[in-house]
Amino acid sequence: MNAPHPLPHGTPASAVPDSRGTNFYRNDPALPALLKLYVSPEMFACVEPHLDRLGGLIGTRLDALAGTADRNPPKLHYRERNGVERQWIEKHPAYEEMERIAFADHGLAAMSHRGGVFGWPTALPPAVKYAVSYLFVQAEFGLCCPVSMSDALARTLGKFGSPELVARYLPGLTSQDMDLHAQGAMFMTEQGAGSDVGSTETVARQEGDHWRLTGDKWFCSNTDAELALVLARPENGAPGTKGLGLYLLPRTLTDGTPNHYRIIRLKDKMGTRSMASGEIRLEGAIAYLVGEEARGFVQMADMINMSRLSNGMRAAGMMRRAYAEARHVASQRIAFGRRVIDMPLAQRQLMKILLAAEAARSVMFAAARALEAADAGDAAARKRIRILTPLLKFRACRDARRATGDAMEMRGGAGYIEEWPDARLVRDAHLGSIWEGTSNIVAQDVLRAIKREDALDALAQELDALERESGPNEDLFRARQRAQAFAHGVAAAGDAVHARQAASGLYYSTAATLLAWEGHRIGGSAGNKIGRQRMALSRLVMRHKLDERDPLAPSAAGEDAALLLDL
Repeated sequence: MNAPHPLPHGTPASAVPDSRGTNFYRNDPALPALLKLYVSPEMFACVEPHLDRLGGLIGTRLDALAGTADRNPPKLHYRERNGVERQWIEKHPAYEEMERIAFADHGLAAMSHRGGVFGWPTALPPAVKYAVSYLFVQAEFGLCCPVSMSDALARTLGKFGSPELVARYLPGLTSQDMDLHAQGAMFMTEQGAGSDVGSTETVARQEGDHWRLTGDKWFCSNTDAELALVLARPENGAPGTKGLGLYLLPRTLTDGTPNHYRIIRLKDKMGTRSMASGEIRLEGAIAYLVGEEARGFVQMADMINMSRLSNGMRAAGMMRRAYAEARHVASQRIAFGRRVIDMPLAQRQLMKILLAAEAARSVMFAAARALEAADAGDAAARKRIRILTPLLKFRACRDARRATGDAMEMRGGAGYIEEWPDARLVRDAHLGSIWEGTSNIVAQDVLRAIKREDALDALAQELDALERESGPNEDLFRARQRAQAFAHGVAAAGDAVHARQAASGLYYSTAATLLAWEGHRIGGSAGNKIGRQRMALSRLVMRHKLDERDPLAPSAAGEDAALLLDL
C-alpha cells in the first residue's frame, strides 16, 4: 500500500487529514499506464511532464484558486460610474488566473485543432485532451465548461462554417495568447424549450450577408463569451428541429461596438459558482449562418455531443478526486484505535467509489479512441462514438453524484464544510446529469443510436475483438450478451420505461470488458500490479452491477479489496 503523506511538523494526530501538497498525477499510477495504451511512446514522453506539472498544481495553487473563485462568484455590471451604460461581468482574479492556466499554459481549447501545444507539431488526439482535462477538473469544474464549449465551438465552426467565418474567428478560439484568445459558448436553452429543442422560439431574419436574431435564451453558460453558437428559427421556417438554423453570434461587432443583445441577469447556481451563467435577450443581434440553413440542429448536435463527452470526462475526474480524498482520509484517520482504511465497511465504501471512478475512466478512454478513429473517416468508429457518448454522459454523471457524496461522508462533518473540496465536488457533480440533456433524455438517445444507426452492433464487434485479445471470459461474455440483447429489445420496442435500465446494463458490461482488456494489455497476467487491479475491477463490475444477486444474502469479499486499496 502507498505510504500516507506525512503530517507537517507540529500537526496534532487528531487533525483532519489534509491532502494539500499532493501531486494528483503521481498519486494516480494507473493514469500514465492507461495513457500509454492510447498514444505513441513519443507523444507520451512529450505530454507527461505537463501532466506531472498540472498534477502538482491541483494539490496546491489550482485547488486554492478554485476555492477562492467558488466563494467569489462573478458579478454583472450595467453602467460605468459616470452613468454610461455598458454591461460587463466582473470575474474574480482567481478565476482569471485559472483561465490562464487552462487556455494559455495548457492549451485545452487549442490542442485538438492545431499544432504547437506542448511543443507537439500537429493537433493532439482526444486521449491527450481528455487526460489533461481529467486532471484539471479534479481541482476546478466550473471553468471546464467554457473550456469544453470553446473547444467544441472551434470543432463545429471548422466542420460547418464558411471559409470566411473560419478564417475570421477560428484563430482566436485556438490562440494561447490571452490578449487574442476568444472563448466560446452555446446559447440554446429557452424557457419553453429546454430538452425540447424543437420548441425554440428565437427568430432569425436575414439582412444581407448576416442575420438578425430576436428572442430570449434562458440558460447561457459562459455568458460573456466572445463567440456563441445559437439555435434560431428563420422566418417562416418549418416547425420542430428541422426548421432550425445555426448561427454564430459575436459579442463585439467588426466595428468594435457591442452586439445587440443584453444579459438580463446571472444565475444563482447550486454549483459551478465560479463561472457566469445567465439569461440573454437578443434584440436584433447580428449573427452569421453556419452551414446549411435547414440543418442547424444536426450541426449543433456535433457540439452538443462533444459537450456530453466532456461532461462524462469531468464526472470521471471528479470521482477520481473524490476517491483520492476519501482514501487519504481513511489512510490517516485513527478511530477506535485503528486506521479507518483497515475497517471492513470503510474498505467497501472506498471500493464502491473507486469502482464508479475507474469504470468511467475506461469508457472515457474508449470514447477518445473511437472519436479519433471516427474523425479519421472510420465508419464503424463513428457508430461507436455515437453510442459511447450518451452512455458515458448518462451513467458516469449519475454515478458521480453518489460517489462524491460517499467520499464526503468519509471525511465526516469536516467534509460538509465549504473550506474542504468535498462539498464543492458534491455540488458540481449534480450538474452533469442536467447539462446537455437530463438523464432521461440521454438514456433515450442511447436507444435512438441503437435503433436508427446500428451503433450497438458496431460497439459489440469492437468489444468482441477486445475480449478475444484479452482471453476468454465466459461469464463476462454472457453478461455482455444479455445486456446487448436487452438493449436491442428495448430500442426495437421503443420502450422508454426501460431506457435507463438498458443504458446502465450496456455501460457496465462495456466497462467490464474494457477493464479486463486494459488489465491484459498492461500485463496483469504477468503480475503487473496495475494490470491485476484493472482485472479485479472488471470482476467487481460484474459482481456488483451485472450479476443476479440476492439482496439479503452475504456478498463475497475475496482478495480484490486488498489489491484495490493500493490504487
